[in-house]
Amino acid sequence: METEQPLDPWIGAADRALRALFAPAHASRPVPQPPAPAREGSAPELSPDERRRAAALMRVNHAGEIAAQALYHGQAIVARSEATRRLLLAAAREETDHLAWCESRLQELHSRPSLLNPLWYAGSFFIGALAALAGDRASLGFVVETERQVEGHLDQHLGRLPPSDLRSRAIVQQMRTDEVVHGADARAAGGTELPGPISALMRHTARIMTGIAYWV
Repeated sequence: METEQPLDPWIGAADRALRALFAPAHASRPVPQPPAPAREGSAPELSPDERRRAAALMRVNHAGEIAAQALYHGQAIVARSEATRRLLLAAAREETDHLAWCESRLQELHSRPSLLNPLWYAGSFFIGALAALAGDRASLGFVVETERQVEGHLDQHLGRLPPSDLRSRAIVQQMRTDEVVHGADARAAGGTELPGPISALMRHTARIMTGIAYWV
């Protein structure tokens, strides 16, 4: 069996970063759709203002998925156990579905992703690697807290998306369901509760990113 070389994990990390940032995301699952009765009904066309608002919110969600990829990749490269590394990379692969769905919806809304995605990726990768240096249990606890905050963030978006934007709402609802599962998996794998100040710092950092990505 071929022995892994010291640089192999970093080469893999660089490849994952380039794919996340510059290659079209490919989903393993179809784009979530509204319930059949809603699809078959005559949903009103989005007004220009509603379209802009929906696009801005989906741009934030796309940037959040870029950051989620980077967090998982950063944590995986520092993970101490192979089981933890596999869990993190499996979650990152599922986040690729979210990335692809958001990209697809942005195209439908005639909009674009955040121009600062490379910055969101680099910063999040560093934060993820730093969190993982505290050990696997703390790293998994970081996942638990991240997913808890993302769940709340997606709940807010469901309240802010135009009621008639059934396609965006279906995507966000499925993303929320997946994030709950990721958090539960990390908790079951031994994730520990983070100190209050760390959780507060994470919320503050997320507010800055989402506030900028809404516009840029």
